[in-house]
Amino acid sequence: MSKVLRKIGICADHGGFELKERMKSFLVENQFEPIDYGAMKLDNTDDFPDYVIPLAKAVAAGEVFRGIAICGSGVGACVATNKVSGVRAALITDYFSAHQGVEDDDMNLICLGGRVTGYSSAEELVLAFLNARFIGAERHLRRLKKIQDLENNDLRRL
Repeated sequence: MSKVLRKIGICADHGGFELKERMKSFLVENQFEPIDYGAMKLDNTDDFPDYVIPLAKAVAAGEVFRGIAICGSGVGACVATNKVSGVRAALITDYFSAHQGVEDDDMNLICLGGRVTGYSSAEELVLAFLNARFIGAERHLRRLKKIQDLENNDLRRL
């Protein structure tokens, strides 16, 4: 019987294209199935929202287990993906935050900077992110509920 691979959405604009391509093979080597949301070729005139928004929607819809969005610094990808209801994304630059963001905050999308994150660091951060599990303690659930209320414009509950 073959193992079911978890689908991981991944995307990048020109600033993260090279890192994305390397991360795809790294994901396969680590028993994940990368689903590429673009860019499919290097184009220095492309715009990150064209890729990160479809990825974020797929993460929110549960079409992929988690997502990896890469742009030059990671900042733009993080700003854009967090506009999609149900996405909890963060720009990650350290190992602790890569797993703690999932464990405490149920982070489901990691943002990386293709121009500032080295390959070895990216691999370490992505594995920490993908292997982490949400703890679901009462305090974490309470905080997530407040975020969901904000997404639903139910500001009276905050």
